Formats: sequence, C-alpha cells, structure tokens
Amino acid sequence: MNPADFDGRRELQAACHCGAVRFRVLLADGLRSARRCNCSYCRMRGAVALSANLDDLHVVEGADKLTLYQFNTGQAKHYFCSVCGIYTFHSRRSNPNQYGVNAACIDGLSPFDFDEVPVSEGRNHPKDGDGKAVVAGWVSYRGNGGG
Repeated sequence: MNPADFDGRRELQAACHCGAVRFRVLLADGLRSARRCNCSYCRMRGAVALSANLDDLHVVEGADKLTLYQFNTGQAKHYFCSVCGIYTFHSRRSNPNQYGVNAACIDGLSPFDFDEVPVSEGRNHPKDGDGKAVVAGWVSYRGNGGG
C-alpha cells in the first residue's frame, strides 16, 4: 500500500465482494480518518471505516442491490450488498454530513494495511452525552512477515 494513493486528493474505486455494488469515493481526510467503533452493531461488524463527505461518494452500479439497516435511533443508515452481504458504507449519526466507508471495499486497500486503528466509544454515543468523541481503545495488526 502506498499511503499517498489514499490521501483524499483522488477519487478511488470501491466495490462489495461480488462486485454487484460499485462506487467511487473521495476520502475526506485520507487514511487519517480510519477508525472502528465498539457499539453493539459495529463490534459485530468489525470493519475499519474511513470518512467521506456525502457529496463525494457515488454509487455507479448496483444501487438497486443495496440493502439498508438501521437500529436504535435510526439516524445512521448502514448499506449492504443484498447479494454478498458485505457492508459498503453508512451515513453517520455522529456526523450526518459524512459517510463511513468500509476500507476493505476500496480497491488496493485492506483493513490489515493499518498498523493501529482507534476504536470510537460507541456504546455511549457522543450525541447522547456531551457531544465529544472518545477513543475507547486501539486495534492493532502485526503481520508475521510471511507475505
């Protein structure tokens, strides 16, 4: 991975596992926005999400294949491919002007490319309290050097 390829200045190609859903995205802050969340839903999903402004994500194929999931307050909208089941992106409750994009859907990127990812405290959502985001911890990946 060349981090410069993901600096947010160029549009990236992305897709679900089966390719039924394809989209283009311009990251709001490159790879610096990578994070996970420990809310009841995200801890089961386990994806690394990157930020994109709403106007910077465009579904180019398979919009009819996207399935919506909402829970609790219903403010966040989580979109999945109805064919392969892969989470693609979601509109954020914490920042309604942005999507969280599944890093694994972006061509050439993997969640294992991140040495360390902060985990947002989502069990007690910032919108339910003082509005301040809190880092609950960190997830790290250390490869065994076996390519």
